This record gives sequence, structure tokens and C-alpha cells, in this order.
Amino acid sequence: MSHYLILRLDGPMQAWGTHTFEDFRPSNLFPTRSGLLGLLGACLGIDRRDHTGLEQLAASVEFTVRVDRAVRRPDAENPMPKAAVKLPDFHTVIAARKVDGSANKNPVVSRREYLFDASFTVAIGAKPDATLALETIADALRRPCYTPVLGRRSCPITRPLLEGNAIEANDAKAALATVLPIGGLIYAEGDLISAQPLRIRDVPMHGHHRQFGTRQVYVHKEAPCS
Repeated sequence: MSHYLILRLDGPMQAWGTHTFEDFRPSNLFPTRSGLLGLLGACLGIDRRDHTGLEQLAASVEFTVRVDRAVRRPDAENPMPKAAVKLPDFHTVIAARKVDGSANKNPVVSRREYLFDASFTVAIGAKPDATLALETIADALRRPCYTPVLGRRSCPITRPLLEGNAIEANDAKAALATVLPIGGLIYAEGDLISAQPLRIRDVPMHGHHRQFGTRQVYVHKEAPCS
């Protein structure tokens, strides 16, 4: 049996960026590893220039993400359906970078994607050689050092991130199955393999330049409650 922290990511807007360059900033359909590490790093107070601290965090945690189709509200008898919609927003950027790194002398229209009306439940597990304990992460989620956001600074949270205390389960899927309402796609990394692998480029490579490596996640279908 292992222990897991449960995060609830719920807000009017979310944005989990994928491969981009200046004038087009797409959002992934579920939280990326880089985005989740950034959220935890903000709560822990790790500066983005602290490469050692960020590497220790990345080497300590695994994420399993469920796309929720409904959420429970304190004042509602039944769960509220959620159906994420991806829509673009447009910005005018001055001195945007060109491919060669120089500034563009002309204004550029930047298109940025956001997820509206989305909700996710995330199980955070500890890697075998973790140097950062789940208890430390839980304390930071309860009392964050920097303001946590849902991918971008324009995407505030609307509820506490941490769902109760750490839970014990056989694996991350079993941990998510204890958090209602269940039923939805699950994107897992680590040992939770499935017949539907997905390659995604969202692993931060810490250094002087912002670069990302790839990882493999596995898609699972969680059956809803009967």
C-alpha cells in the first residue's frame, strides 16, 4: 500500500501549456507534468532559478490525473456536470521574439488557448527515491508560499487545492476511486500501464534555457458509479 495526496483543480479558466512559440500558446486537455510541478513549486516557495530544488521536486513525485465530468458543490444536492471547452483568447504583443531570437519590429497577434469549465482530480504519489516527503508537500498546499494558479496567472483557483489528508491505496487509480464523483478518463505515468499509451512533451529540463523532454502516459477509462 502507498500513500497519495489528492488535489482538486477547479476554476473558471485553466491553461496547461504545450509546445509553443510566442504567437500561439495552446493548452493541453489535461494538466501537464510541467504545470503541476510549477504549481507545487509555487506552494513550496521554490524559485524558478533554483534548478536543484526543482529537480528534487520532479524526482520525488508522480502524477495521475482524472478528467472529472462533474463536481460536487456544498450548496447543491447533485453533482454539477462539467464539460471542458477549449477557446482562444487574442493578445497584441509588442517586440515579440522571432525564430532567430531577435525582436519583431511589428506588433504580433498572439493566440492563447484556455480551458473553460474544466475540473480535474490529481493523485500525487511519491517516487521510490523521493527526497521530498508527501507531508512536506501537503503542508505547502495548505499554506502556499506563492499564489497557486491553474496553469497561468490569469487562471485563479476557486477552492482549496488539497482534498483532506493523504490516503492509502494499492495504486493511484484506486486512490482516485475513493474521491467522488468518479468516472472519466485517467492519464497515468509510472507503472500504471494500459493498452493506450500517449507520448507527451511536458517534462521540464532545468537549465539556462526553457526546454522540455517527453514522457509516456497511459490512458485509462474509469467507470462511473452505478
